[in-house]
Amino acid sequence: MITLARLDHVVFRIADIERSIAFWRDVLGCTVEKVQEDLGLWQIRAGEALIDLVTVDGKLGARGGAAAVREGRNVDHVCLRVDPWDEDAIAAHLERHGVPIWERGNRYGSEGMGPSFYIPDPDGNVIELKGPALPGTRV
Repeated sequence: MITLARLDHVVFRIADIERSIAFWRDVLGCTVEKVQEDLGLWQIRAGEALIDLVTVDGKLGARGGAAAVREGRNVDHVCLRVDPWDEDAIAAHLERHGVPIWERGNRYGSEGMGPSFYIPDPDGNVIELKGPALPGTRV
């Protein structure tokens, strides 16, 4: 039997490593944890999980073919829980960095129904930023 505990990491194939690191570091507050340039791999710490960035022309990324585009993604979105959640401050921060909020609303997640934003990363991957569940909304 398999018992899943949490998300360990997600791998995004990206076109421009500097642009992607700036997004994950400067906009979302992540840190670069490990770099393996020979593989074209940068590992970014996101709370308890890692976001792996592999360049599309690197050893690992080239296995996936052409870079993803908004009309041809292979993942719908990845959701990151944000704590603390200050909706106005987060929205203002994203605006200062030129990151649009594509959708805003309450959505169901692992803790229940709560606030979230959908935003794009520099390569067109959709990132959901998720706040805490509203009381009594977990099924």
